[in-house]
Amino acid sequence: MRLMFAGLALIALFALPATSGLVDAKGCIKGAVVGGVGGHFLHHPVLGALAGCAIGHHEAVKKDRALKAAAAQKPPVQHAH
Repeated sequence: MRLMFAGLALIALFALPATSGLVDAKGCIKGAVVGGVGGHFLHHPVLGALAGCAIGHHEAVKKDRALKAAAAQKPPVQHAH
C-alpha cells in the first residue's frame, strides 16, 4: 500500500507541472526539503514534501507580490541637472 501511494505521489508530482505549461517553482524546492524532513518524523515524508512545496511556492508568490507593490508605491528618483 505504501509503495503504491509513493508511486502515485511521484506520478502526480511530475505529471501536474507538465500539464500546466510553464511552471514557476520558486520556493518549492526549499519548502519540499523542509516539509520532507518534517514529514519524516511523522512517517509521511512524501506528503510532507508535497505540502512543503505548495506552501513554499505560495509564500514565494506572496513575497514577490509584496515587493512589486512596494516598488509601485515608491516615487521615481529624479536627478538634479
